Amino acid sequence: MRATLVRIGIDQAYGAWNAPVDPETNDFVYVPIPEGRKAPQHPNLATTFASVEPVLAQFAAARPDVPASLVKLPPALAGATTHLDPDFEQLTYGDNGERRGKAITAFERGDVIAFYAGLRPVRLCTHRLVYALVGIYRVASVARVAEFPRARWHENAHLRRARARPTDVVVHANPAASGRLRRCIPIGEFRDGAYRVRRRRAAPRRRCPPRGGGAKRFGGVVHYRASRSRSASVHTAAA
Repeated sequence: MRATLVRIGIDQAYGAWNAPVDPETNDFVYVPIPEGRKAPQHPNLATTFASVEPVLAQFAAARPDVPASLVKLPPALAGATTHLDPDFEQLTYGDNGERRGKAITAFERGDVIAFYAGLRPVRLCTHRLVYALVGIYRVASVARVAEFPRARWHENAHLRRARARPTDVVVHANPAASGRLRRCIPIGEFRDGAYRVRRRRAAPRRRCPPRGGGAKRFGGVVHYRASRSRSASVHTAAA
């Protein structure tokens, strides 16, 4: 079995903002990065930040003492197109098939992709950012974008693009063992002048950095049922 760790979600480099996390409970909001202006979408398939705003509002309503700047999208992102990847409802993840993504092109059924994000704590915390696992996929199939018919372009951000690169690949995950975590699992710490993966998981009683623990302790995985049957997935593993 092969496995890889992939950073996802909006951050200072892509979107100039960080999605919120409550370090006392490890509740978080998954906010994707913006889609580049040079990546036009197929008609009626674009996803926007409008879909994220209700989730952020719900998170904020449960924490009325939190500053609005930490739980409300910057004005520059209002209505903008998102690069919704991974898409936890469709249980897909796309990559360019080059550099880091080259290894993913050879992934097979049963291999694992773990997703982590840099989240902004909304309460007093030792760290300015919390690096944490936010989702996990058990691979069901991997295929090049050219192998997907028009009827399936809605399944991933790389398929929604009007001009997809020929090297792009899309992973479909096993719905029985994949999804977004209900609560994140912190894995990072600030060390030697940069944020790095922790050498040791924090003791369960430590509050900040946020408490470590297994997926079961943090509410497990949110399992999504995709709108289309997984039996329709392309099962060719591109080399």
